Amino acid sequence: MSSAAKALKLLSHFSVTRPEIGLSQMCRIAGRDKATTYRHLQALEEQGFVEQNPATRQYRLGPAVMQLAQLREATVPRKEAARPALAALADATCETAHVTVLSGTTLYGLCESYASHHATRAVIDLNTFPLHATASGLCALAFGPADLLAAAVTDLHGFTDRTPTDRDDLTALIHHTRTTGFGRANRIYEDEIEGLSAPVFDQTGHFAGAVAVACVATRFTPALERTILTELTTAAREITRNWGGTIPDAVEAAWASTDTQETTLEPTP
Repeated sequence: MSSAAKALKLLSHFSVTRPEIGLSQMCRIAGRDKATTYRHLQALEEQGFVEQNPATRQYRLGPAVMQLAQLREATVPRKEAARPALAALADATCETAHVTVLSGTTLYGLCESYASHHATRAVIDLNTFPLHATASGLCALAFGPADLLAAAVTDLHGFTDRTPTDRDDLTALIHHTRTTGFGRANRIYEDEIEGLSAPVFDQTGHFAGAVAVACVATRFTPALERTILTELTTAAREITRNWGGTIPDAVEAAWASTDTQETTLEPTP
């Protein structure tokens, strides 16, 4: 990884729940030494990608990030085109819905919608989604570029005791995702969360991202699963259409063959 890539990677550690990060904390999170981390943060600060809060001296995202985000949305409108379908998905399932987008070999969080039906809900606090440990990541591996698997197996970190940590286990989940048309994270990223996802495509005809529902595991029932699967296909078709794409015949066939009257997705290991 180049020095520039290592510096830019630091930006992925900021989130809604962690908007500011001090130097020592960043060293721990990134797993790097203090001198290198400080040098990278200085380079990012010079270009406006981060700035220091005058009161706390901690680092936060800078104005250059906001300018690039606005430019991205203006030239490649993804977020606003996904919001209506996402809100409808959260309302229909009474759970948290979110969309991810693929860029290179990284799956980024785009936007989310929270249902107000429950006091306890899944909170999306990821800037990038592990390919091997999230429902959206499994969709990317199943329907995205072939080189994603090679990227995923370089770091099969075990987030829970259910996370696939070897290539064979991961390949089995990818095959199941491709066969059913849905990705499922059966408590493989967080012990308390079940995730289901469907692929989204853009005007290029290629995989562009995924739409997903994250559900508190104690509420996940066969009836709720059937509802989520049905609503996911509706949302995936709408977002794909809004992004100028069409759902491939193979994916439509996989959805059609998946019996949503029963729990047919990958069982608990």
